[in-house]
Amino acid sequence: MTQSKNNLPEDVEIIEDPQDQDDQEMVSEAEKEAKWYVIHTYSGYENKVQTKIQMIIENQTKETIFDVRVPTEKVVENKNGERVVKERKILPGYVIVKMIITPQSWYLVRNTQGVTGFVGSANTPVPLTPAEIAQFGVREQVRHRTLEVKAGDKVQIIYGPFAGFMAEVEEVNQEKEVVRGLINMFGRETSVELSFDDVEVE
Repeated sequence: MTQSKNNLPEDVEIIEDPQDQDDQEMVSEAEKEAKWYVIHTYSGYENKVQTKIQMIIENQTKETIFDVRVPTEKVVENKNGERVVKERKILPGYVIVKMIITPQSWYLVRNTQGVTGFVGSANTPVPLTPAEIAQFGVREQVRHRTLEVKAGDKVQIIYGPFAGFMAEVEEVNQEKEVVRGLINMFGRETSVELSFDDVEVE
């Protein structure tokens, strides 16, 4: 289910898409048991499916479905000498849902208009691995932390659109829990700002 983000045309580059503040809120005890699953949709129905499942989340009496996303990334394209920012789907035709699989939750999601099925075998959906979750740019609940690095140190980016890249630290802001670093993209150094939870120390 993963798709490499390094095999891009030379006139396209991925730019950082900051995570929503909601990603950093404490999760409920029930949500801690939930996992991310991939559902397949009809082409062009991704956003409609997301809206319908969001309505299910808001109206459910027992919490078993917690989040739904259409994985996207922002890219910069050079057109006629101008840099144009566009958002594109990472995997067209797929939506990811954070849920606890029960007969009822499976039925609700599977029978949402536009959904053709879960990714998995028969009636057994297969949850995403941590690496796949990171590939889709999803960052789970985070806690306040410090990062013991300084300018010149190397860090591995593990979440977000730059997952897989190494970055050389330029600046660390412990209060905001962000680090600014340089990554090598298309043969040139690009400065990016990353959350502490986006990186790990080498």
